[in-house]
Order: sequence, then C-alpha cells, then structure tokens
Amino acid sequence: MSIHRYFPHSDADISAMLDRCGHKSLDELYSDVAPELRLRKPYDLPEEMSETEVRRYFENLFSQNRRMVCFAGGGFYDHYTPAVIDAIISRSEFLTAYTPYQPEISQGTLQYIFEYQSMMASLTGLDVSNASMYDGATATAEAMLMAVSASRKKKRVLISATVNPAVARVVSTYARYHGVALEVIPDHDGETLRSELEAMLGAGDVAGVIAAYPNYYGIVEDYSGWADLCHSHKALFILNCRASALGILKSPGSLSADIACGDAQSLGMPLNYGGPGLGFLCTTNALVRKMPGRIVGRTTDAEGRRVFVLTLQAREQHIRREKATSNICSNQGLMALHTVVYLSLMGNEGLRQVNDLGYGGLRLLAEKLEATGKMKLKYPDRPFIDEAVFEIADGLNADTILEAAAKEGILAGIKLDERELLVAVTEMQSPADIERYANLIASLKKS
Repeated sequence: MSIHRYFPHSDADISAMLDRCGHKSLDELYSDVAPELRLRKPYDLPEEMSETEVRRYFENLFSQNRRMVCFAGGGFYDHYTPAVIDAIISRSEFLTAYTPYQPEISQGTLQYIFEYQSMMASLTGLDVSNASMYDGATATAEAMLMAVSASRKKKRVLISATVNPAVARVVSTYARYHGVALEVIPDHDGETLRSELEAMLGAGDVAGVIAAYPNYYGIVEDYSGWADLCHSHKALFILNCRASALGILKSPGSLSADIACGDAQSLGMPLNYGGPGLGFLCTTNALVRKMPGRIVGRTTDAEGRRVFVLTLQAREQHIRREKATSNICSNQGLMALHTVVYLSLMGNEGLRQVNDLGYGGLRLLAEKLEATGKMKLKYPDRPFIDEAVFEIADGLNADTILEAAAKEGILAGIKLDERELLVAVTEMQSPADIERYANLIASLKKS
C-alpha cells in the first residue's frame, strides 16, 4: 500500500498507470520537472488534532482579528445581513447546488434564479436580467463586449473617468484582448464632462458609453439626455450601478439606458475580506441575444402546471464557440439566492430606509468633521448618497488619519491622494461611531 494514507491509489494502481504511460517510476514520469522545483522531503505538517483541539486552534486565530468600524467603501460596503439569509443559504440543497441543467430535478434552483431575474429587472427598470455573473467588474466588461457585438463593426468604447478605477482596469484588460479601443471621458469637479462626451461621440465609430451611477466619488450625476445623445450616434448607453442605491434613484430604464450592470454586494452581502460579490447585468429585449450568461424562464408542463426551465444559455457548451456570447458567465447561484432573500425581506421601503440611514449618517459626519476645521466635503454642492470625498486641511494627510484611526479601531476611508479621503457611511455606523470618528479627527495635531 502507498505511504499516503488518504490517497486512493495502491502501489499496484500506480504501477499499472505508469506502465500505461510507458514509465517505470514516478521519478521518471516527472523527469522533465527541474530538480530544484521538486519537493525532496515530507511536507512540514503539524501533528493530528482532535476535533476539540482544532476548534480551539482556530478560535484562537480568530480572536486575534480586530473588529473595526468600517467607513471605507469604494465599491464594497458594510451593510447589515439579516440572520434569516444565512439560515436559508446554508441549507445543504443550496450550498451543494450546481448549474440546473436538468429541469426535472432543479425546479427549486430554477425558481429562485427566476425570482432573482425578476427582482433585478424591477430594480433596474429594464426588460430582462441574466442569471448573474462573477462580480460587478466582469459584468461591466461583458456589457462593453455586448455593445461592440451589437454594433458589429465599431471597436471604440468610451468610459467615464468617474467609474470605479478597479472596474475600469478590468474593463481595460478585456478591451485589450478583444481588440477594443477604450477611451476615457474626462471629468471635472467630480462629474463627467458632457461637452467632452459630445466631442468624442462626434468623432464617430463609438459602440458604447460606460458611466457610473452613482460614481466613484459617491456623486449622483445627472444623466438626463445621455441615452438620446448616445443613440443619436448609434452607440449604447451603459450604466455601472451600485445595486442598493437603485432603491431610491431613478432606474437605469427610466434614463433609457441600454444596459445596467454592477455588483450586488451592497444588497446585504458581508465584506468577507473582499468577496464573494455578485455581478448583475440587465438589458432590453432588443439585446437579449447579445447578453452573456443564461436566463431562466417560466412555462407550463403537459399537465398545465407552472415549471421553470433554462431558456437561454449561449455558452460554448451549448452552441458553436464562435457564436458564444461569453466564456465567463457562470451562475453565482448561492449569491443570487442571497439577493433574492435580502430583497424579499427588505422590499421597497426597506431599501429606502437603508439609503436614508446612510445618507443621514454621512451628512452628520460631514457636519461634525467640518466643525473640526480639519476635514470638509470636497464637492459640497454635488448630490451624493452615502459616500463622499473629504478634503484634508493643511498640516494633516491621509496616511496620518488612516493610521491614527486604525489604532482606535476605525477604518477611516480610502486614500485618494495625500489630502483626500473617500468616506462611506451605511446603516451599520451608529451615531456613537460617527462621534468617535469626528472626535478622533479633532484630536489630531497639525504638523
């Protein structure tokens, strides 16, 4: 028997496989691997532990983490997760569910995906939603490719400078390897310059325009007439959206956007040190055939009963590779279910309350910080929701504030430059937390 107790292959099995490969030993099989890259000693693994010892070990590691009050946003936000969500999505039939290729045994999975699509279509005001994507960045990149595909010949896409830089970098990577010319629309005072957009569209050959709603600085830009402007040049209008904010903003559909995409992490998904999130992508009926991913539809069976089926699945597994809309459109099923449960619990009024609390908290923080004379809103006249840029007074800098705040258990925001912080407030930061933040800033001495 093999010395590896948990490997299923016996020495006889290994010998038979080596014989089939035409080798006499494992060393001979791996002879092409450089000796310096091969492990020549046993793994340095700890001694085995009992279940109780393992639990204590990890509890000790966990106790070393510091729970901090999070005023950082920039695309990922600290929102409340109702306890019932974890209770539902941790059920084994959901945790172990895979792509529902066989509708006969996947009705439950297909139904909640259908409900997810219905809710996202309602939230965005658009006709149809796909069955989710990896994250908001890749969803936006796929939206760009949709625009190029719909235009057939155009290979130029415009993206606003106010789009989250992390999203823009992913879109840029996709563009580079798909032969798309991605150009940035300049901004001024935190908003996209419409005059520059008009000039760039006027140059022709634009397949699509990507803007942020709200933008990276937390500002809600006025996109009235943008869709008409894009359409007059036969370009698609794409909005990268923060999902929770759509609970109170005009819907992308009402702004005549062709595609709404982004990350649904703000719909109560825990930060979890960076993931998972959930990419959503919604569009009009006219663009359904250009949309990546899959769509679940509702129909009736031979006995007239309501049933759910996959009605669109334009991946290489199902059609010719050259006709596939995407090769990275896996369904984030568990997070889609998370979204369904969250939106079912919150409803329209709950989403409004979440946004009201965040906006009110940020307004309160802004007032208190300005009273210190050390931080103030950079764009006080711009409409924002629950995130904004703060300017730092002379004698202080972003690093000083972030380091001092971290020592007090506060994540004070995201550094934009030496004198600017991007700060977010949600329903999770209490008035006492806001008071602590302001008092900390007031206590800092200028150099």
